[in-house]
Amino acid sequence: MKEIEEYLGRVLVPREKIRSMVMDLGARITNDYRGKELFLIGVLKGGFMFLADLVREIRIPVEMDFIAVSSYGSSTKSSGIVQLIKDVDVPLSGKHVIIVEDIIDTGLTLAYLKELLSARNPLSVRLCTAFDKPSRRKVDLKAEYTGITVPDEYVVGYGLDYNGILRNLPDLYVLDEKIYRK
Repeated sequence: MKEIEEYLGRVLVPREKIRSMVMDLGARITNDYRGKELFLIGVLKGGFMFLADLVREIRIPVEMDFIAVSSYGSSTKSSGIVQLIKDVDVPLSGKHVIIVEDIIDTGLTLAYLKELLSARNPLSVRLCTAFDKPSRRKVDLKAEYTGITVPDEYVVGYGLDYNGILRNLPDLYVLDEKIYRK
């Protein structure tokens, strides 16, 4: 097996900038939802690191759960077909929902989730993403809470993977081109 460094190009977003972004988003969400019933839904697998950090920066009571979908399968390109793998375990009616995702790329997954969850009668459904790649968007979708806009490059770390690995990196890296252009 390769060493981690063999996969990585340059650091795109250092951990200090990620930490600052998470703190800012947590403060904004706290201010926007003070006195309201807030429910965060983390999108697995990539969104777990961001959700864990974000929830610790939100200074109001909050419920949370996870949802898992797949639009990639085993390839590195989105198939455009979104499949629900794990649903939330509680009713959303009467709650303010924020879907928490690692990155918005084509937007197909989050558009699907927003429509799916909106049909369950929550008071609101908003989107929060750590990273955004608007240049790759295939649908008209914008997150109400966006951390950092990134260029159209293959990025890994902070929850984002390459073939199931590299999610554990604390910084966001550009994946070395020789890895995925074989």
